Amino acid sequence: MIAGKQQLQQSQLFSLKGSILTLSILTLISFTYFSFRSLRPPLPLSPSTPQLTLLPSTTTTNTTPLSHARIVAYEKANNVGEGEDDDDLFTDVYHSPKPFKLNFEEMERKFKIYIYPDGDPKTFYQTPRKLTGKYASEGYFFQNIGESRFRTDDPDQAHLFFIPISCHKMRGKGTSYENMTIIVENYLDSLIAKYPYWNRTLGADHFFVTCHDVGVRATDGVPFLVKNAIRVVCSPSYDVGFIPHKDVALPQVLQPFALPAGGNDVENRTSLGFWAGHRNSKIRVILARVWENDTELDISNNRISRATGHLLYQKRFYRTKFCVCPGGSQVNSARIADSIHYGCVPVILSNYYDLPFNDILDWRKFAVVLRESDVYELKKILKNISHEEFVTLHKNLVKVQKHFQWNSPSIKYDAFHMVIYELWLRHHVIKY
Repeated sequence: MIAGKQQLQQSQLFSLKGSILTLSILTLISFTYFSFRSLRPPLPLSPSTPQLTLLPSTTTTNTTPLSHARIVAYEKANNVGEGEDDDDLFTDVYHSPKPFKLNFEEMERKFKIYIYPDGDPKTFYQTPRKLTGKYASEGYFFQNIGESRFRTDDPDQAHLFFIPISCHKMRGKGTSYENMTIIVENYLDSLIAKYPYWNRTLGADHFFVTCHDVGVRATDGVPFLVKNAIRVVCSPSYDVGFIPHKDVALPQVLQPFALPAGGNDVENRTSLGFWAGHRNSKIRVILARVWENDTELDISNNRISRATGHLLYQKRFYRTKFCVCPGGSQVNSARIADSIHYGCVPVILSNYYDLPFNDILDWRKFAVVLRESDVYELKKILKNISHEEFVTLHKNLVKVQKHFQWNSPSIKYDAFHMVIYELWLRHHVIKY
């Protein structure tokens, strides 16, 4: 009797163990099955299933420029650009036309600059001396920034800080270079003592603007300003301390222009090359000596006298294909902007020159960029440019004319906005 009960209990125990084992096996098989199913790609959505696409946020606090890869992906997903007619922007004159356009629009929405209010406008601060002559670019910037959308009265909202001291005003009052340096240094010391903003970055988020050689010479004696702050200058020469990734090349533009803009007039341009000016640099001396008596290149040792005819100098630009732009006392030359305005393809003949907007515009698409040593082969180089190549250069030149024009008030994509865009690009690398 007892033995029978023990056999029954053993039988039930084996049955229970078998059930547990069977359940375990089934569980393992089920887990394996569903694991493999999860590795299969999802079934495609039916045509009627709507898909949501996230647009780039316009309110994000991240101000990093949109990368080209992100922009391309967004445009492909949303068919951006289809049916658009914006030939002025979507052209290879720009290194990256679409990223430039989108980043420019982001800049217009977000970028803020604080102008220090210190300094008497009747002396050397805040306002331009004038909007004409070889310092016109400096004057227009002072005028434009004061009335622009980018200005903020709240320094805590500012991305950059503008130091509004004008070396042009100092020059107009007959101030010596030594005294200019003292005035600049004292003004900066007062700002550092009064406000906390310089010391946050040692001036990396500050900038000042000056044109031609006066401002360069006046600020050279203030090394902590030159080395730390962003310099926006008309003399962007690599061999005198210009730092391309930090500083900004300011286009030197002599306005107002004496005659209307040229362009789309290739048939009228029968002269191969033109330059007239003073021998105030080594390259100009060589240019005049080698080519002054040439029959195909119109090279003059001096500026054309007004007595020979009204606006004769400016009219030469209209009938010339290539206008030679050698550096003068500095690497820059206002002839570059003159050439662009009058539709004459500029020939850059200056070493160590960081051309204005060089990281935005592809200068080789609308200009001829040479080394100074190429001056001896100048005519051969220009004659080797085919008519078709010249026409392309000329057409591209017309497309960039708006970037080398100052306006008051400023206009989208003009010289002021391009300089602001350069500053916008540089503020992204500042961390504090």
